[in-house]
Amino acid sequence: MALRDSDPAEVGGYRIDDRLGSGGMGVVYLARSASGRRLAVKVVHAQYADDDEFRIRFRREVAAARQVSGAFTAPVVDADADASRPWMATVYIPGEDLGTHVRRHGPLPPDRLRELAAGLAEALRDIHRAGVVHRDLKPANVMLAEDGPRVIDFGISRAAEAAGMDALTQTGRVMGTPPFMSPEQFAAPHEVGPATDIFSLGAVVAYAATRRGPFDSPSPWETATRVVEGDPDLAGVPADLLPFVRLCLEKHPKSRPGPDELLHLLREGRLPDPRPEAAPPDTAPPRPRRRRRWPAAVAATAVLAAVAATGTLLARDGGDTPHALPAGWHTWHRQAEDPLAGDPDSMGPSGPFSRCVLADGSLLCAGDSIMATRFTLADGRNVWTRPMDPTPAETSSSGGGTIIGTRPGAVYVYGADDRDIKGGDEPESRTRYTVQALAPATGRPIWRTVVADNVDGMGPDINGAVAVPAGVITTYGNASDSYALLDATDGGVRWHHRLPAGAAPDCQLTGAAGQVYLICHTSDDDGNYERTTAAQLDPATGKARWRITAKGQLYLFGQTRGHLVLGTDPLMNRLTGLTLINASSHVLTTVRLTAPRTATGVHLVRDTLYLTLTSGSVHAVDPWTGRERWQSNSTVEQPGPPTASATRLYLASPTGRLAALDLRTGRVTGTLPGRDDGDTGGGPDNTAAPVLSGDALYVPYGIRAVYSVDVRDL
Repeated sequence: MALRDSDPAEVGGYRIDDRLGSGGMGVVYLARSASGRRLAVKVVHAQYADDDEFRIRFRREVAAARQVSGAFTAPVVDADADASRPWMATVYIPGEDLGTHVRRHGPLPPDRLRELAAGLAEALRDIHRAGVVHRDLKPANVMLAEDGPRVIDFGISRAAEAAGMDALTQTGRVMGTPPFMSPEQFAAPHEVGPATDIFSLGAVVAYAATRRGPFDSPSPWETATRVVEGDPDLAGVPADLLPFVRLCLEKHPKSRPGPDELLHLLREGRLPDPRPEAAPPDTAPPRPRRRRRWPAAVAATAVLAAVAATGTLLARDGGDTPHALPAGWHTWHRQAEDPLAGDPDSMGPSGPFSRCVLADGSLLCAGDSIMATRFTLADGRNVWTRPMDPTPAETSSSGGGTIIGTRPGAVYVYGADDRDIKGGDEPESRTRYTVQALAPATGRPIWRTVVADNVDGMGPDINGAVAVPAGVITTYGNASDSYALLDATDGGVRWHHRLPAGAAPDCQLTGAAGQVYLICHTSDDDGNYERTTAAQLDPATGKARWRITAKGQLYLFGQTRGHLVLGTDPLMNRLTGLTLINASSHVLTTVRLTAPRTATGVHLVRDTLYLTLTSGSVHAVDPWTGRERWQSNSTVEQPGPPTASATRLYLASPTGRLAALDLRTGRVTGTLPGRDDGDTGGGPDNTAAPVLSGDALYVPYGIRAVYSVDVRDL
């Protein structure tokens, strides 16, 4: 591209040889260093040089590009964000960008397409490990170098840990390129994280395979609407990569695999198809299939605010999160019907819900004797309720079920069928445990699989089960001494393995950051727990990908920044420290808390460990340093598990008292009193966390009851 008279002869001491391209934000030149090394120098347009906010963004672009190793990007050589026209010099990468190549030569052949998918997954792994989210992965930002694709242009990237606290985003700007943006970039800019780049990866691979984006439309408004609500057009994508692309394009961020999972799938050569009607093959990434749709009106609002030809989108952000409320929404409170009312043998539902989730545009809850029940989001109408045990025995109490997880078109739950065994002085109750997939719209079973049958009360509701794209991994066998994968399509057992010898009663399956872990405790001859073994399971085979052993009896609190966070039960012993396990390198480190803590609840939410006490006290602890960030009296007695938005922490009591706390300071910013019908006799450990959907917060409380509130009113 020929130089123009207005182009500079040099920038920052680097001689300009040619123009490489020009965009809405600046011009990119081919330059040479004093030693002759070829560089790509990006120079910002003059009209942006006086924009202080733009200079901040440019400094952040330089910092972000420098954080990444350079193996899959263009390494930064030099930069000056304070120059009269800010500039940045990177190593020049010969070759075309993906967009130009596809326009000139057509779709990539299957072998190059697979190389592109693997190369971009490696690049994102590198970028995310550096703590950066790119946020604008598109064909023009992918260079086809001789040694594989390189990702360039970190102009709107940001640090992953600052995703919810970005001051520039809070001014109202949400930047990106519509056909390759994720749903949350339109509808929930404060919730943008690494999963956003995964969505863009899927769109880029689809473009490279078909010469069009999966959500293309002549209208930016319609493009955004399709991204948020529509199904992707994937006609022309090779069959072996269709599952890869579909997994990347899941609407909800938590349903998308991470780069490591995608690379594992590509290496194995067998990819699961996330569509509910498809029978998944043996290999599947361990990612819960939870899908949330954002209203099309939100996408419309964001796109109608587009103001420039630069590809920048402006979106309004009101309240904690920018989702619109469902059509016809109003505050409500409802109690689920008692499905066994009138049965003389039934002890009846008598406690709070243990978990509520969003699925298929509704709120699904479970707990105590309720297998699952559905409330509409707008008005709380209780559509259906199913009991844990449809025919309870005289001595039964039906157990405490919960929702295992969801996938499009199904919700996974527990069942417990109690039967009295006659004989002897007292009848004995035997329990047949099942895992079931229910249709969210009707509550009818799609399939039902028996996983245990015993008199010991040992079932998956105690030892755990985790939803993965291929189905449900659950404890299995009459003695619950094994674990198995139940197929998502029909509930059939695809594989099963015995739990470690002697540790079966003290093993639990749990999920964290989309992975499945088996946590087992081993005791000595005196019954003292000596060590804890954590193993990450491969959902395709059930075998351990890796395992590591730590001293003492530890419990998994969750995962943050690629590290498992474990600690002792603070109810039994004061929590003095944490054990961190790097999920990639498997290196174990310990972190001491600055002050030992006793707590009734420990919850890892948005990279912070929250310790709650029955008095309402909350301690926010940095799991990386062990330091206390803040301490607050939430005013909520017996607080259950918290829920967090980008700016606030929400806690509720079994009686329905609610408090909103500022995430940064712990200051109480709003409260609601408890309710007269909220006396359950239960404690915080069996109360479900509030569920946040846009500006609507759904608060479980009392006896199988829920109420809703607009968080902007708190």
